[in-house]
Amino acid sequence: MSAPAPMEHHEKMRMRAAAFRATRLYPGPVGELISRELLSWEDFGYRLGGDRMVMELVQHVLTAQPAQQQRSDAA
Repeated sequence: MSAPAPMEHHEKMRMRAAAFRATRLYPGPVGELISRELLSWEDFGYRLGGDRMVMELVQHVLTAQPAQQQRSDAA
């Protein structure tokens, strides 16, 4: 069995961007938890495999609208 390949630079930068955005998108403990989890995956998560859910989380964080904009759009 071969070791998993490390993430490419652009994948790491995308994950890091999502980690920093998570704290603004979800203020408080939830955003902090998401941010820490994504930063951990950036560092060594690729070794654990099964990253589908993590990459879905990255996509969600990068495309979600902040709560203030969601409320003003609905009005």
